[in-house]
Amino acid sequence: MNIRFFCLTRKDLKLIFSGGSGIIQPVLLGLILVFVFSLSTPIGEEVSAQAAASIFWLATSFALILVFNTLYSMEEINQARTGLLLSPMPLQLVWLSKAFSGLILLLLAQLFFFPATIVFLGQESVAGWWNLLGVIILVDWGLVAVGSLLGAVSQGHAARDSLLSVVIFPLLIPLLLAGIRMGAHLLGDAGDENLSAWAGIAFSFGAVFTGAAIILFPFVYNEY
Repeated sequence: MNIRFFCLTRKDLKLIFSGGSGIIQPVLLGLILVFVFSLSTPIGEEVSAQAAASIFWLATSFALILVFNTLYSMEEINQARTGLLLSPMPLQLVWLSKAFSGLILLLLAQLFFFPATIVFLGQESVAGWWNLLGVIILVDWGLVAVGSLLGAVSQGHAARDSLLSVVIFPLLIPLLLAGIRMGAHLLGDAGDENLSAWAGIAFSFGAVFTGAAIILFPFVYNEY
């Protein structure tokens, strides 16, 4: 793959981890959400697999917003985005590098969210760890495809955190629903749902927004 892609990704991750807050804030927010929802369950009552999966993906969605706000706000400092716009490379590489960096950061956050979901929400078993990893990566692909596109849209606005939240959540409903149903099944929900259909929805969502981002991102990123 193009060496410029790796340079951009390395630059983003280096800035994120050197500052520290870029990954600490999403992790802490997600863990707080899981813990607060665990307190809402009466003592001795079990949390259903579907509820646990819903809380996991809710924590992931809020982490997604913080991750991409941070990734794109770095270019707003000292007009660094101008350097990317003037560089001799297709702007789609910027979107791809942000998406890949966001995917790495999101998976890292989920390494904390999932054990917290199991422990605090009382989930006892997982039906296939490789299947679970496949579901998480499939849904995360759609999440970062949307997040990397809309993260660019929200920059330059004073209330960019609120703007990204308002725009992104309605778009994510089909993807999150698919993630919740597949996750609930893997956490022990004995429902007879057609999981291949939900996987198809998640795959189609990621493919559609990947294609849309490749076409629209140069126009979005050029706007100030």
